[in-house]
Amino acid sequence: MGKQGSHKSLRPEFQGWHSKTLLLHGLKSDSSKCSYCRGLNVGKKHIRAIVVMFGLLGCLFLLDSLVISYFEFTNLQPSAASNSSSVFQGRDSYIYSKQSPVYMYERLLNLASSALAEKEFKQESSNLWVEPFRQASLWKPCAERKVQTNPRKPVQNNGYILVSANGGLNQQRVATCNAVAVASLLNATLVIPKFLYSNVWKDPSQFGDIYQEEYFMNILKDDIKLEKELPPHMKSLDVEAIGSQITDADLGKEATPANYIKVVLPLLLKNGVVHFLGYGNRLGFDPMPSDIQRLRCKCNFHALKFVPKIQQIGSLLIQRIRKYGARHSMLDTQLLGKFIHNNEYHEAKRGSEKYLALHLRFEIDMVAYSLCEFGGGEEERKELQAYRERHFPLFLERLKKNSTSISPKHLRKLGRCPLTPEEAALVLAGLGFKRETYIYLAGSHIYGGNSRMEPFTSLYPNVITKETLLTYNELEPFRNFSSQLAALDFITCASADVFAMTDSGSQLSSLVSGFRTYYGGHHAPTLRPNKTRLAAILRENDTIRWNRFEVRVKKMILEAQKAGIRSYGRSIYRNPRCPECMSKHH
Repeated sequence: MGKQGSHKSLRPEFQGWHSKTLLLHGLKSDSSKCSYCRGLNVGKKHIRAIVVMFGLLGCLFLLDSLVISYFEFTNLQPSAASNSSSVFQGRDSYIYSKQSPVYMYERLLNLASSALAEKEFKQESSNLWVEPFRQASLWKPCAERKVQTNPRKPVQNNGYILVSANGGLNQQRVATCNAVAVASLLNATLVIPKFLYSNVWKDPSQFGDIYQEEYFMNILKDDIKLEKELPPHMKSLDVEAIGSQITDADLGKEATPANYIKVVLPLLLKNGVVHFLGYGNRLGFDPMPSDIQRLRCKCNFHALKFVPKIQQIGSLLIQRIRKYGARHSMLDTQLLGKFIHNNEYHEAKRGSEKYLALHLRFEIDMVAYSLCEFGGGEEERKELQAYRERHFPLFLERLKKNSTSISPKHLRKLGRCPLTPEEAALVLAGLGFKRETYIYLAGSHIYGGNSRMEPFTSLYPNVITKETLLTYNELEPFRNFSSQLAALDFITCASADVFAMTDSGSQLSSLVSGFRTYYGGHHAPTLRPNKTRLAAILRENDTIRWNRFEVRVKKMILEAQKAGIRSYGRSIYRNPRCPECMSKHH
């Protein structure tokens, strides 16, 4: 987390002040000593005793002054340590009062530290920064082509579709693409989606605050009908009162096209409008007509471009990490638009040629909901239980009714526990990433703050976040908009030379890895640990040799990187390698 140099910056000032104070005290002592001797005419032993006494008092006075000055100075000028604390803690973190580091695998950490020290000065070639399988480069994007519509479809419009999407940035992105698909399926006009305000995300951002509205409409104009709002004569309609409001209760999760035609189409034809309230993942991936599937890919990978404000700061982030700024790759071009040409060399040159982005999902809600334990003992157990009682009361009620509860130890064995920062660092060390690797941390609201990040930063000190890379003024326009902040993480993760995740179920990790698959060719590897296999490896913490640990971790990651075609029912947003989205060239 940058240079922890607060004490070094204090020393010269203290040294200067220290010498001046000693000089003053010395002069005072000498004059006091002489006048005292002349006036009282006492023996040498008494004089020495008095001088020692005055010397001690002077030292105590000096020490007291130094301590007071130190705290005044550190309050005025926050050190790098306090900066990193604020980064890792964030508004959602819960910090142990003792602030002591929490270790679960101290032996392995020591082995990892020794191994990284040995590699530090070795100039060895590394294949960590490229896709390991040649098949990845054979797949090329093709979803931008116009979707071939069915000529038997009626030409008239069946009505208007309103969408109120819930969740954060990535849930809303999925909802938007699904809404585009449904509008095509039902031959309806889609009104630009609205984003619901959430007490969790606390972000009032709407579609046009995050994505380029005109660009979105232009890209999809040949595929579906799009409007910014309902026509004037329909604005006064009470959609709920006329029975045209669709909720999750009306449509099951991963609903099929047949479900939409049965449930939604009759209401659309009857009232001319339907409103999907709290719309999310309410459209399955299979079975799906190929033209609808291609349209979803076109929406996700081509139509949704971040607004210039987000692109510009995203470009700034990348340039401040990379020594040579953004690359002119398909990935960076799609993410940054015209801002790919930004040149801030004097700022960027302090970075690295390559960087790894890590989405470390270790927030308090994830940790508490998992029911796992993470080495923090009784204090941690009480803290997480208090959080559950406050935020997940219904979840706890269901747990009480379920007599077959699973122990935290067994949950870890099954791979159901979020990876700690310590575990993530061990995986990176096992793969062979060097100590000086620049690591961009997405999210950064880490449960436990610095006490949890200490094992990670002891192995990899070059941890950076948007909060440390951007100035206060640069970050200020995004500060109260969590979705826009998430968009900056999306750009920086998608553009990274390597992207690592700790939870493959995360929407950000899923969408970022899909974006890298679509545009990255064989230059955008993604690391996805198998938590069940990793738990089995880590259970041997007390006995496993480091070279054996490396072999097993590398094998685990390599097997997850195989460039296979999307399997039935799996997300095309996460794995677009399918004929509807990408074409395979031999």
